[in-house]
Amino acid sequence: MSDVVVGYDGTSESERALRWAVQEARLRRLPLTVCQVWRWPFPITYIDNEGVAIVRRMGEHLLDQGVALAREWAPGLKVRKRLETGSPYAALVSEGRESDLIVVGSRAPGEMPVGSTSLRLPAHADRPVVVVRSAAVRDGLVVVGVDGSVGADAALAFGFEEAALRGWRLRAVYGCWEPGAAPDGDLSLFNDEDALRRVCGAVLERTVAPWLVKYPAVSATTSLVLKSPREALLEAAEDATLLVVGTRGTGVVEELTLGATSDAVLKHASGTVAIVPPPIP
Repeated sequence: MSDVVVGYDGTSESERALRWAVQEARLRRLPLTVCQVWRWPFPITYIDNEGVAIVRRMGEHLLDQGVALAREWAPGLKVRKRLETGSPYAALVSEGRESDLIVVGSRAPGEMPVGSTSLRLPAHADRPVVVVRSAAVRDGLVVVGVDGSVGADAALAFGFEEAALRGWRLRAVYGCWEPGAAPDGDLSLFNDEDALRRVCGAVLERTVAPWLVKYPAVSATTSLVLKSPREALLEAAEDATLLVVGTRGTGVVEELTLGATSDAVLKHASGTVAIVPPPIP
């Protein structure tokens, strides 16, 4: 079922996520599903049926509040509601399996607790996850991390679509100063910066070219940076409204769910981040 799913728990962070999700649903002409996940805060051995009923009703109240806000902000938008229990990230992964994307709020970098939904969800979802953060209003710019991998191509697809839907500019950034960024593992390129620029620049232009054809109305530029992908993207993200990366790039251990660069930008970027998985075979 194509829709936009958003997690809502009544916090200011989730309200920002709800606003983003409402706009996504309107632009994509999709229904919005507001999901609230309640959980019993005591050990499962502590049984209190009346208490459980109260906690569930609190969850229902929060869900109704989120749905009412969405309908107020976007009259006419089809809004569905889902009340779940258990782990928030697991519930959103399950709810979002047939969705176009999942949207969640997040605290600022440095304030995200270990195991938070905004960290765990992008690592397990098989749909794009937008992690919305509080940040200063910026000029409409989408920054996309590129390295020639399948994951980067998926990020470009999402980034160009967002830029086209919102009328934003796009900048494709390739941070090539790390061994995994060298095409075909050719480490000799790091002894010749001109050769590295030439070879990696060709990869960048070749990767972006098909999307320029598909989205001719998007104002797009490319940027090759002789820094690590993490440094290049976090630096570029300072000017971005949205930073888009794949779940994995080149040179990443396959067993890792999120690559090192994706994990770093998710934890340290000050603005909104989209983590995009590769297409499902």
